[in-house]
Parts: sequence; structure tokens; C-alpha cells
Amino acid sequence: MGEHRFKLWEETSATEGAGRAGLSDRFAGFDQTALVCTRHDEMSVTKKEYGLDTYLRFGFAGALCCSITHTAVVPMDVVKTRMQTEAGRYKSMVHGFRTIVAEEGAGMLMKGAGPTFVGYFLQGAMKFGFNEFFKKKFMAAAGENAQQYRVPIWLGASACAEVIADMFLCPLEATRIRLVAQPTFAKGLLDGFGKILAQEGPLSFYRGLPPLLLKQVPYTMAKFSVFEATSEAVYKVVLQKKPDELSSGTRLTVSLGSGLVAGVAAAIISQPADTVLSKINQEKGDAGMIRSIANICKRLGPSGLFLGMGARAVMVGTITAGQFFIYDYCKLAMGVAPAQLAEKGY
Repeated sequence: MGEHRFKLWEETSATEGAGRAGLSDRFAGFDQTALVCTRHDEMSVTKKEYGLDTYLRFGFAGALCCSITHTAVVPMDVVKTRMQTEAGRYKSMVHGFRTIVAEEGAGMLMKGAGPTFVGYFLQGAMKFGFNEFFKKKFMAAAGENAQQYRVPIWLGASACAEVIADMFLCPLEATRIRLVAQPTFAKGLLDGFGKILAQEGPLSFYRGLPPLLLKQVPYTMAKFSVFEATSEAVYKVVLQKKPDELSSGTRLTVSLGSGLVAGVAAAIISQPADTVLSKINQEKGDAGMIRSIANICKRLGPSGLFLGMGARAVMVGTITAGQFFIYDYCKLAMGVAPAQLAEKGY
């Protein structure tokens, strides 16, 4: 009986050992089959999905970074919009500043600050929150190929997120442009929003949606993908270290510099649509959106579509650099930075 139990124990141990060996073999290549790419070419095992609270933190960080940065450069945006809607009147950005202050007072430079803050608070929450959501989903779908297809993942996730975000931004952007292009139209956000709604109907807020999408979707795709690629290159080529090997201050500096590069690239790509957007929201008209866009492009010509390019490059570069700096800082403060999420098993 003792010999039988001993033999049974040997067989059981052998079976368990074989099972453990098989399990080890299965997981020997785990780093190749279950790894996904996160920011700056970091690789982490996807152990569990992000919860709603995590995505809300992403969204809140995005809301703060977009509303703060866009509101901070409202004076630049006022000059840029005037250069687009009153072609030939302002010789340069500096001349635009001087002329507006001299003729209308310094307060005019903050015209449209209300709709800017509210609009970009909503847009930032949707854009950054859904970008993280779609990026996570696309990475999981790509599986072992996530690293190889990281650029298409960045592009696809940011495009999907921007389409959703623009549905919230469009009415407030239409109000902002009307307030800047026609200073006597209304006293502020609520007054302007109400007048447009009463006089032109709710659909008028979305007359500028096609050019807004044509501007914002390529802009956001360039913004996120160039930022990711630039950051990746800085860590690999310049610093030659992984992000988690560096201090938080160094990582935030990389975010700031990479954001500046991404902003300038995104501004150039989206400039023609930005000019059309300013024009279509400045002008009333019963023509359909497509016809209105075609008429504006024909009237302005190729060179006219790049009106205010210098002012916008400065503005967008500044905005984007600040956005990624604030976004990464807020994520770090709220405990949802990549390294912090990895420690929690995400």
C-alpha cells in the first residue's frame, strides 16, 4: 500500500511538473505575443482594461490642457481671425495687434474668450479621453503587431477622437468667430449663442462643421502622431534612455519640446481649412455648405488659403507644446501616467 501511494505520488508530481513545463513553454514568448506599445515606445503587458474612472481622468486632464492653452492665446487668435476675415487690412501679426488696440482698445484682444474656454474644455475632454480609449482598443486588436503598426494606431485613434470632439466644439467655435469678426454682434458667449440660435436656427452652428473637420482631423492626426514620433526619437537617439529611467522634469521637458514640433507641423497641414472655417462663419448665406466652401476657395485662391499662416504657426505651436506639458503633468498628478498605470497592473 505504501509503495502504491509512493508510485502514485511520483506519477502526480511528474504530471504536475510536465504541466508547469508546458505552461512555462507557453509563456516563454509572452513578451512577443501579449505586449502592446504605449507612449514613447514603452512596452507593457495589458493585464486589464482601463476603468471609467481612468478615462475620466484622461478626459479631465485633456479638458484642462486645451481650455487653458487656447484661452491663453486668445489675443493671437483674434489677430489671426481678423487677418483671415479682413484680408489686406493687417500687414503682419504685430501690425494687427497695434491696429486693433489703437482702434478698438486692448479689451478687444480678449473677445471670444468665453466660448473659447467652454468650447475647448469640452473638446479637450473628448479628444484626449477618446484618443486614449481608441488607442488602447486598437493596440489590443493589433496584439503582437501593435509595435509594428503603432503609427497607423496613433493616426486612427486620434482621427476617431477628433470627430467626436468636434461635434461639441463646432457651435462654440461658430459663436467665437462671429464675436471676433463682428464685435458689435453680441456682448458675449450667451448673448451671441442666443442670437445665432434665434436668428439663424440650430443648424447654423454646424455650417462650419465640414471645414472644421477638414481642419481639426488632419491637425489632430498630425499633432498626436508627430508628437509621439518626436518623443520616441528624443528618447532613443538623443537621451538614449527609456522614459521611466528619467526624472519627471525631464519627461515633461521632452513633452514640451515634442509638442512644439508637433504644433508647427499640424498648423501647416490644417491652415487652408482654418481659413475657410473663419470665412464661412463670418459670412451669412443660404447656399449649402459644400457650395459655400467651393465659393470661398475659388475667391481666395491657393495663396489666400494661407492667410495668417505665420500668426497661426506661432499660436498653434505654443498651444500644442503647452497642451502636452499640462496633459502629462495632470496625468502624473492624478496617478494615470504610463508608469503609474503599469504599476497598477494596466
